[in-house]
Amino acid sequence: MWVSPHKDGWEVKSAGSEHAAAVFEKQAEAVHKAIELAQHKKAELIVQKENGTIAWRNSYGNDPYPPRG
Repeated sequence: MWVSPHKDGWEVKSAGSEHAAAVFEKQAEAVHKAIELAQHKKAELIVQKENGTIAWRNSYGNDPYPPRG
């Protein structure tokens, strides 16, 4: 899942998808929805800054390098 800048705010998009799953006015709203989707799909979430660089990322499953505990 990706949260990226969009001409109308912020878009939530699956990796490899051409079209946004949703567009939000505020980045926080987009991140909230993207976290829900990433947890459901057990996917990685990547959040971009306004300039397109990666702000942060998190894996919600299928992590190839889980921490030892």
